[in-house]
Amino acid sequence: MVKKNKEVIKKEEEFQQRIIDVARVTRVMAGGKRMKFRVCLAIGDKKGRVGIGIAKGSDVTMGISKALDVAKKNLVKVPLFNETIIHSVDIKFKAAKVLLKPAKKGAGIKAGGPVRTLCELAGIPNITGKILGSNNKINIAKATIIAFASFKKSKKAQEESKADESNLEEKSTENIDKKEPQKSQKKKNSDKFKKMLNKDEKNK
Repeated sequence: MVKKNKEVIKKEEEFQQRIIDVARVTRVMAGGKRMKFRVCLAIGDKKGRVGIGIAKGSDVTMGISKALDVAKKNLVKVPLFNETIIHSVDIKFKAAKVLLKPAKKGAGIKAGGPVRTLCELAGIPNITGKILGSNNKINIAKATIIAFASFKKSKKAQEESKADESNLEEKSTENIDKKEPQKSQKKKNSDKFKKMLNKDEKNK
């Protein structure tokens, strides 16, 4: 039981959490107003995976746990090249605009607000970012996630993936070639057996 519990703890600690925004929300019902807390949570493993989750709860802790489950379902992989992003991106989500540009080694993260937190959680060591338009934290976070998702793989990564696919194809053809002689031997044995039976029938 102890080993299982340790494994569960390790899986939970795989992602680091940062709260982007917490807001008290009220909803008018028949009996009166119902109050809840809306939480926007960002998670990342600092190895290229990052995501955000938005959820409501009767208290902040419940909202955080719900937002964590949502964030785990909406993870994005950020491809890196020379310790920075592959190319510059300009994304608009509703009224929020986010501009991301690659930076040289040693430049660090030159960005503020939710963009900085998401870049840190994604594990991008060098990047420059600018928030334009709206100051809504949730919209800015969504825009940055869309920007991360829009990155195409670098040529090196594409070549590596193609090489892996070709290796898999070669292995599959080798396996087929190995299976074919076995089938031919079985056919030969069956033909011999049929000939033997025909000879016995003729002798009778």
